Amino acid sequence: MPPRRKPHDQSPQGKPSPGQLAWAELGIPADYCVARGLPLQIQAAELISIGTNPEGRDIQLSPAAGAAWLRMRDSASRAGVALVAISGFRSIERQVEIIRAKLLSGRAIGDILKTVAAPGTSEHHTGRAIDIGTPGQEPLTEDFALTPAFRWLESHSGAFCFKLSYPRDNTHGISYEPWHWCFHPEN
Repeated sequence: MPPRRKPHDQSPQGKPSPGQLAWAELGIPADYCVARGLPLQIQAAELISIGTNPEGRDIQLSPAAGAAWLRMRDSASRAGVALVAISGFRSIERQVEIIRAKLLSGRAIGDILKTVAAPGTSEHHTGRAIDIGTPGQEPLTEDFALTPAFRWLESHSGAFCFKLSYPRDNTHGISYEPWHWCFHPEN
């Protein structure tokens, strides 16, 4: 008999994930995964450094995603396009801290969840997601979609197994994020 499939709002053991344990405190609805169509993500166990971001912070990805990113960045560079890593792996605990800080600044949880995935559901936990920028462009803004870097990614990212996670009007209720790309290796 095949194993019984668990709902995507539970850990493989059928218990709340570490990220979900903070949801009540943060005001995140218990049905968030189902309502948003976002599965729980497994936090990366192995990470490699892919260099630093413009602020000098070390960026880490899973080994496969890191290798693919470096190949993609170098390919873009050969085409005259500069891609810059802004952010990579983010722990579940860091996701909780980010949301907690936004709540303390007075933002409502519904507003926050339009731009930040609930702890446990962020692709950044997997070490496969990367936020990408380009020199001379304010990072993490929709204006990135107007750059040659974004146009290059639209045309070439698939060759490196990267996909845009949150296009305009996505079904997850996350704002358009032209900078957020996730590595999806071919099976």
